[in-house]
Amino acid sequence: MREFISQSAYFGIVLSISAYFVGVIIKRRINIFIFNPMLIAITLTIAVLLLSGIDCAAYNNSTKYLNYLLTPATVCLAIPLYEQFKLLKSNGTAIIIGIASGVLTSLATIFIMALLFGLNHYEYVTLLPKSITTAIGIGLSSELSGYVSITVASIILTGLFGNIAGEIICKLTGVKHPIAKGVAIGTASHVMGTAKAMEIGEIEGAMSSLSVAVAGCMTVAAAIVFATFI
Repeated sequence: MREFISQSAYFGIVLSISAYFVGVIIKRRINIFIFNPMLIAITLTIAVLLLSGIDCAAYNNSTKYLNYLLTPATVCLAIPLYEQFKLLKSNGTAIIIGIASGVLTSLATIFIMALLFGLNHYEYVTLLPKSITTAIGIGLSSELSGYVSITVASIILTGLFGNIAGEIICKLTGVKHPIAKGVAIGTASHVMGTAKAMEIGEIEGAMSSLSVAVAGCMTVAAAIVFATFI
């Protein structure tokens, strides 16, 4: 039975969607930020794989059709941005400065932590792409000779944290303007944070979508420079 399931072309898709659906139900019934649907889905998926003994490679292979949807889904983030184009045009300078500040803060934080914890060059460059979307982060980590698997883990954890705590942090720090919220969440926690920004509001979602793309490009350029520091 286990072999049959592991060889199924749709096992990973069914498991992933079902786990997320369970997460949504739990979130609706227990409206506490820690019960995030994405976090619950990841936890349930890992638990099922461990308990069933199904190989992770088999799971990944059966989710390839779901992965194909990631690119068009990311492109669709341009739709809310287009709807808020006038707002973007009138606040372009502030938005670009905000994104650049977020990118530099992220990279500088990793540099300082690398010094404090005595990370070597390879460990250091592995963490530099933590705040950009996975597709860009994997390529950047590989180019910088980092550990790609750890880069992916750091990107996922960063995105989860932004999705769960992004809105709370904005409230605690007094960030109230919708453009500022969107830029902050998108720059710090890429697409996973953008999903939360879209729940907060249309403007937040549009600005977060823009930040994901721009921050990714800025990070690639800046990380190459930061990589020479250690």
